[in-house]
Amino acid sequence: MEAFDHVVVGLGALGSATCMELAKRGRTVLGLEQFELGHGRGASHDTSRILRHSYHTPAYVHMTLQAYDDWARLERDSGTQLVTTVGGLDLFPSHSAISPVDYTDSMTEIGIEYEVLSTPAITERWPQFWLPYDTLGLYQRDAAILPAAHATSTMQQQARRHGAELRDHTRVIGLDASPGGVEVQTSAGAVHAESVVVCADAWTNQVLTSLDVSLPLEVTLEQATYFRPSHPALFEPGVFPLWIWMDDPSFYGFPSYGEATIKAAQDCGGPVIDPDDRTSEIDEVMEKRLGAHVVEMLPASGVPVRSLRCQYTLTPDRDFVISTVPGHPAVSVGLGAAHAFKFAPTFGRALADLATGSSVDFLSPGAEKSTPLDLTLFRMDRPALTDPTYRAHWLV
Repeated sequence: MEAFDHVVVGLGALGSATCMELAKRGRTVLGLEQFELGHGRGASHDTSRILRHSYHTPAYVHMTLQAYDDWARLERDSGTQLVTTVGGLDLFPSHSAISPVDYTDSMTEIGIEYEVLSTPAITERWPQFWLPYDTLGLYQRDAAILPAAHATSTMQQQARRHGAELRDHTRVIGLDASPGGVEVQTSAGAVHAESVVVCADAWTNQVLTSLDVSLPLEVTLEQATYFRPSHPALFEPGVFPLWIWMDDPSFYGFPSYGEATIKAAQDCGGPVIDPDDRTSEIDEVMEKRLGAHVVEMLPASGVPVRSLRCQYTLTPDRDFVISTVPGHPAVSVGLGAAHAFKFAPTFGRALADLATGSSVDFLSPGAEKSTPLDLTLFRMDRPALTDPTYRAHWLV
C-alpha cells in the first residue's frame, strides 16, 4: 500500500492551498480530486473572486489581514500577479437586512481604514450608480479581484514544485481511521496516511460517512452573469469598484476584468440541489432577477451576454469549518461556506497546522509580530453544527 504523511481530499482552492502548504513544510503529500483539475462542477472555477477587508465580525476582519499577506507571499513565491486592487463599495439601503454597524465596528476594532459615504457622495465619485437616496456606502480602498481558476492552478503548481503528488479522476470511497493513521479507500485502490484533510466542499459528507460523521450542510446552485456595457471604459478597474448590495436579496458585482464585460451575481439565490444530480443549464428566472437589479442600479451595464453556474455549500451559520473531526484527530475538515476563496492560502496554512499538530506564524512584511489564527469559531462541535434546532441564516 502506498503511504504518505498526508492525503488531501478535494483539489479546489482550499485543498490545493493545503497541499501547497504541507509540501512546503517538507511533508509527503497526496492530493486527490474526483473530477479533472480545474473542473467547473464546484466553487473554484471561472475568472474572478472578491478579496476584501470589510466583514461583519472582528475575527473575520483579522483573518483578512493574514489573507492579504498570504496572497502576497504566494505572488512572490510563484512570480505571478494574482491580486488586482480596485477598491470595494458595500451598499446598504435604508433598513437593510444586513447591519452596516457590524461592518464599521469590526473594521474599526481591527484598525482598517474605510470611508462612510452618502448617496450623493457615491454618485459624485461613481456616476455609473443610480441608487435610492438614503443608501449608505462603505468604501474600502484595498478591496481587490482574485483570478479564481488561475489562482487555484497556481497553488497546484506550487504544491507540485514542492513535491506534492496530485491525482485527478480519483474518488475517495471511505476513510478508516485508527491510532496508526488513516487508510483512504479510493476508486484506484487504498493508500495510507498519517492524517487526512477533507476539502471536498459539497461532497464533504460523502467522504466522512464511513466515520459516521455528517454535517448539516445545504448545497445550492448559484449563477453569475456577464453584462456587456456599450461604454466599457466606464467600468474599467481604477474607474469603477467592486460592489456588494447588502440587503435581502443580496447582490454583488465586479468592474471589467480581462474583457469588456462586468460580472454580477446574487448571493444565496439558487435552489437546493444534490451535487451529483445538478444541471449546468441557465436559470432564466435567476438571470432576470439579477438583470432587473443591475439595470436599475447601473443603467449603463448593458445586456447579459452569458451566465454560468456554480455551487454554494452552506453551513447553518455561514461560518467556516476549519477543524479536526471529533473522535478522529487524524482527520481534519476545511469548508468555506461559500465565501472562502479570498482566504484560500490562509485556509491551507491553518489546515496544515491541524494536520501536523503544529503552528507556523508568518511575519508580515514590516510587521513587528504575527498573530496565529483563532480557530475556535470554526470548530465542528459548535452549536450551529450540532444543535438540530439551530435556525440557519446566510446573510453576511
